[in-house]
Amino acid sequence: MTVLDESTRLSLSTAMREGSMAEHQQAEDSPFMSELLGGRVNEQGYADLLLRLRVVYSTMEPLLRDRLDDPAVAAVHDTALERLAAIDADLEHWCPDGTRTVDSPAADAYRARLEQAAQWGGFLVAHHYTRYLGDLSGGQAIGRILDRTFELGGRGVSFYDFPEIEKPKIYKDGYRARLDALGMGAEDQARVVEEVKVAFRMNQALFVELGKNLGSYAR
Repeated sequence: MTVLDESTRLSLSTAMREGSMAEHQQAEDSPFMSELLGGRVNEQGYADLLLRLRVVYSTMEPLLRDRLDDPAVAAVHDTALERLAAIDADLEHWCPDGTRTVDSPAADAYRARLEQAAQWGGFLVAHHYTRYLGDLSGGQAIGRILDRTFELGGRGVSFYDFPEIEKPKIYKDGYRARLDALGMGAEDQARVVEEVKVAFRMNQALFVELGKNLGSYAR
């Protein structure tokens, strides 16, 4: 592994963003996401996405709380970001009488990866960054599209609502500053970046799995 001179090495947050651009773009370009953003996925399709995300957040959030003794996790952990309760509230709208479990190899693999990531706070931070900053960024556009497409009037999209975070951009800037202030060494920083790439690939796998059902999800 090549270790860069400290004067030229990217900050952690910049390295995480720039080092995972390809994986991020591949996830965004998944056919399921394209159809969802185009307003062409029906209620069942969105509910199936929520059920998979429920697996992710119900696994990740307790793992993070259990690792608050790790400086990296402590630097970014914030209960204002937690999404599990919001997902459950949304599922009450989209499938009130439906199950809260899902048969999903992709979600199961994501769960297993998160459990493995708990061995080091830096790995958990990579997943924290990938999910929550995405929720505060592109997720906001998804929420607006869903609200408009299904004429929800704000119902069923609690997942994208962060009532305790008034200004997402300012919050995200502070989040990145906290990451950079960790002063992580070059080798650890590289490990985090690699795990961010993994996290985006895990998300893409969810979308690929959902994409196999696009015929039945057509709106």
